Amino acid sequence: MASHLQRLIKQQLITDAPPFLAGAVQYEVVMGSVAYGVNTDASDFDLYGFAIAAKEDCFPHLRGEVPGFDPCEPGFQHYQKHHIQDAQANGGKGREYDVTVYAIAKYFRLLSENNPNIIDSLFVPHNCVLHCTPIGAMVRDRRTLFLHKGCWPKFKGYAYGQIKKIRSKTPVGKRKAIVDEFGYDVKFAYHVVRLLNEVEQIMLEHDLDLQRNAEQLKAIRRGEWTLDRLEQFFVQKEQHLETLYSNCDLPAKPPMDAIRQLLLDCLEQYYGTLAQAVSRQDGNARAISEIRQIMQRLDKG
Repeated sequence: MASHLQRLIKQQLITDAPPFLAGAVQYEVVMGSVAYGVNTDASDFDLYGFAIAAKEDCFPHLRGEVPGFDPCEPGFQHYQKHHIQDAQANGGKGREYDVTVYAIAKYFRLLSENNPNIIDSLFVPHNCVLHCTPIGAMVRDRRTLFLHKGCWPKFKGYAYGQIKKIRSKTPVGKRKAIVDEFGYDVKFAYHVVRLLNEVEQIMLEHDLDLQRNAEQLKAIRRGEWTLDRLEQFFVQKEQHLETLYSNCDLPAKPPMDAIRQLLLDCLEQYYGTLAQAVSRQDGNARAISEIRQIMQRLDKG
């Protein structure tokens, strides 16, 4: 089954994507208000996913390039396109798309950092998964592997960012209309509450249901929360989550060896053997190799 990105390219609504990308998407989901269960008929579609480029793009040394000497070309990292208008979508009412597709390695890095948007993309409801190859399924099935205690400072930082936008950002366009109607930006507000609720779930349950608090979020978007109520919620929730963080039994850091192994398994399924591309050393073997390199440099010094 074709990805939604592939359909947009076929319709010539996207004309600047790398040529390989249409057939290389492994996982594609709807994010934003649709994934959080607060969308309306007028809601935009935020598409997120990951793709796998050519083997030489993922492993530049296979092209024979010598880093630091050859003018190495940067490989594919991500493709992003905003405000794509599809007049035929939504039963002829039209729909606007925002598209973001990451290279698989960058996607894994952002997951391991517990970037909220990227973590959310692995936990969307099944009806929000638009395209999923066997490789995409491998990653989604192992999604809890990426969760660790670093989720709290990361999600908290994003929530603070939304609070800051409410207090200082000058609204324009649709945002100005929201502020004019409700007195403050309720869209930023619901993201504050969403982020704090999500990270609470992660720390308590080691899992994530993006639509569990949909009714609460809808109420905020309807203007049923004042700005004072939002700020009081933030203060109280932050105190609770700090305590929860102290007692959380998630790993302190991401299990990078296991994550790296999953990445290599995905790449090997796509490319075939990686014998000439990468050494499959485990963490201990890599640590020993690094120690030897340090000792050699000390001996030469």
